[in-house]
Amino acid sequence: MQHPQPFKRRSRRLYAFFCALGLILALLGAQVPLQVGFAFDLPRNQALYVPMSDGTKIALDLWLPADLKPDARIPTVMRMTRYWRSFGLVDLPMESDPNYGDARRWNEAGYALVIVDGRGSGASFGTRPHPWSEREIEDYAEIVEWIARQPWSNGKVGSFGISYEGNATELLAARHPEPLKAIAVQFNNFDPYTQLAFPGGVFNEWFVRQWSDGNQVLDANDRSFICVIQKLTGESCEAAKAVVTGVKPVDEDADGELLKAAIAERRENLNVYEAAKDITYRDDPFGDRGDTLVDFSPYHFREEISKSGIPIFARASWFDAGTARGALSRFFTYDNPQTVTIGAWNHGGNFDSNPYNPPRHSVDPPFSEQLDELMAFFDAYLQDDAETTPPPSEIRYYTVGADEWKRSTVWPPEGVAMRSWYLAPDGGLSPEAPTGDRAADPYAVDFAATTGTDNRWHTQAGGKDVVYGDRADADRHLLTYTSPPLTEDVEITGDPAITLYLSSTATDGAFYAYLEDVDEGDRVTYLSEGQLRALHRQISSETPPYRIFGPYHSFEREAGMPLKPGEVTKVSFSLFPISVLLKKGHRLRVAIAGHDADTFARYPTSGHPTLTIRRDRRYASKIELPVRGF
Repeated sequence: MQHPQPFKRRSRRLYAFFCALGLILALLGAQVPLQVGFAFDLPRNQALYVPMSDGTKIALDLWLPADLKPDARIPTVMRMTRYWRSFGLVDLPMESDPNYGDARRWNEAGYALVIVDGRGSGASFGTRPHPWSEREIEDYAEIVEWIARQPWSNGKVGSFGISYEGNATELLAARHPEPLKAIAVQFNNFDPYTQLAFPGGVFNEWFVRQWSDGNQVLDANDRSFICVIQKLTGESCEAAKAVVTGVKPVDEDADGELLKAAIAERRENLNVYEAAKDITYRDDPFGDRGDTLVDFSPYHFREEISKSGIPIFARASWFDAGTARGALSRFFTYDNPQTVTIGAWNHGGNFDSNPYNPPRHSVDPPFSEQLDELMAFFDAYLQDDAETTPPPSEIRYYTVGADEWKRSTVWPPEGVAMRSWYLAPDGGLSPEAPTGDRAADPYAVDFAATTGTDNRWHTQAGGKDVVYGDRADADRHLLTYTSPPLTEDVEITGDPAITLYLSSTATDGAFYAYLEDVDEGDRVTYLSEGQLRALHRQISSETPPYRIFGPYHSFEREAGMPLKPGEVTKVSFSLFPISVLLKKGHRLRVAIAGHDADTFARYPTSGHPTLTIRRDRRYASKIELPVRGF
């Protein structure tokens, strides 16, 4: 990082603070890398209102190369956000804009960069009846057409984004504006119900509340969130608020009156948390308009997106909510050319989250190389003189433990077969099916059990590293089953699935299964998990709306099945996909829980239920693992 030109005294003291401002957007899922650079070849930046067909003004930032010649025609990449496209800054040069480094990178590669405040957020007018509303996505399609009409445009546009922005990009492809030639969806949620908000039908209460509260603060243009998030108090807080005015206004709004008018409309925005609390089933309404989560899930538009033929670049992680599952389902659902990369990262890909590596380990590949891959993808489809061959459709995935990148066009990959391991006496896990009668293990649900606050779900609200650490102490709150030491290395690549025969003293509950690796020193390493709310345990015989791996639960109201206390019931569900090499001498472990206190809602809401897990020849509870070479 180069040193800045001299600031005023107070601004100089705050320079280090502004280097951290990128984390503020990241906390709310925006994941905008802050790469503040200073040079004399400053790109031109304009902040504009573009009126939509319904008259609503949408704010955007346009970054053009500083040396753009009048007769040049260049492609454009676009990113759409609901987390403020940029900050309003006082007495700081344009180079301090948090998007400057990103813009400079794209501009120097021959691209225009457009960053859009979604309708009802940032400096844009309008309201948000729910995330990714039909009108919001239509706005983005109109902006694509607007870009193509500009005198500097070559008529080709690519859209990209992480998290919320990735979903906006994928939904934009369903509209298929003609200038849109390629999209990149990174760490987004193909099915927001099962892969983030309600995995297994279990309410991810921590994330939804965090996300909802943060968005409300942003929508009020409240500068105090800087102090709260950065833990600034007193003079430091006041100094920060004196330099950051809130969201960046457009250039024409010199007196701030337009921004005030836009913010006043936010009172009609949906409170996401309050709306989500009323959801149990996939087909329950989200808000008061009658829309469901299905209505703005990318998979719901599978026919439109496939018909578009738009090439897709996708990136996901084994340890980032359900993004890897979504990337795999998308690959086998759409007909579009697709390049899928699944690594061992946090939400956003700037931290290594390989559980076998120490914290702060270098990212593989480095974040700069990830950006190069993204740019190379767009080069193949947007540059008029592109010499890059479009990449083949394939899945590139990382095997933790082996530290190897591999490729496949099928899933699970060739050579992988499902193998059963059965819950056994004395907390054992055995490849042999049980032969005894009426064997069972009681488990009084421990509602203090947790996977912590650095897990695969918390990274979605800020992009911090995923660090489970040694799970040995946590497992003392759980019911565990552990295999003998492995006699050879074993690779697990695919989607594990668990079948439990159990009874409960309650009519509702949530069942969690964790796949873990226990080394020779008894250190327990988290590998994957799955969960299922008891109400959703019915396995559907209907055709799924997209490619799934393992038992299919519709999560619809008509399939709801309360438990009958004391009655043995079958519960089958998938764990999130993983690729891992377990070393000879290590042991497999399956851990069973009834709650994750720092993340999910409690079921039942009161009482102290006991689960009884059966493991006999009639009720042979087991986990099926996709194994290679064992």
